[in-house]
Amino acid sequence: MNLRLLTVLLGLTLISPVSASSLTDGDADAGKTKSITCSGCHGADGNSINPEWPNLAGQHSKYIVAQLYAFREGHRENVLMSAQAMLLDDDGIRDLAVYYENQAPKQLPVADADLIERGRKLYLAGNSDQQLAACIACHGPAGKGNPASAYPKVGGQHATYTAKALRDYASGARKSADGNQIMNNVASSLSEDDIVALASYIQGLY
Repeated sequence: MNLRLLTVLLGLTLISPVSASSLTDGDADAGKTKSITCSGCHGADGNSINPEWPNLAGQHSKYIVAQLYAFREGHRENVLMSAQAMLLDDDGIRDLAVYYENQAPKQLPVADADLIERGRKLYLAGNSDQQLAACIACHGPAGKGNPASAYPKVGGQHATYTAKALRDYASGARKSADGNQIMNNVASSLSEDDIVALASYIQGLY
């Protein structure tokens, strides 16, 4: 598919954003109680202090639900997360998703000054030579994603975690939730230097 066309088609998802809270029927108070077992990795309020684990505070509930289902059903694998997700029923998954969605994310340090220009260009414009679509098409100018389409909020995410996720998509260790494998296609076109710069730039978005 032509890069420009792909970017336009994906960019349509940015039109008429829908509040994520209207997309998931869950109990935030119940989710807070259930989140105690998650706090060791993701922080008491979804703000992880370990850059290897993702921040969940402010993440779209629909995306969290999809990822927890993926871990529970074995479509996505991680020793810790798979074990935790298997203990959750459908209500528990929705409750956790709504709880984390309603937590305030804390701003992380800004992007590395030496990497910001390269990361910015990739995020905002992609790379036409590699037929690489711009990240902004799905994740928005500030990295806030699109709740209706379950495109996650990526802005303000730990660079260490984002870089690992991109490497996993590139290697095929992780698959896109969509049937088109958009993230796998994008990540496989990135060099290691691209991944590091892009992850750094995304961390600085807020």
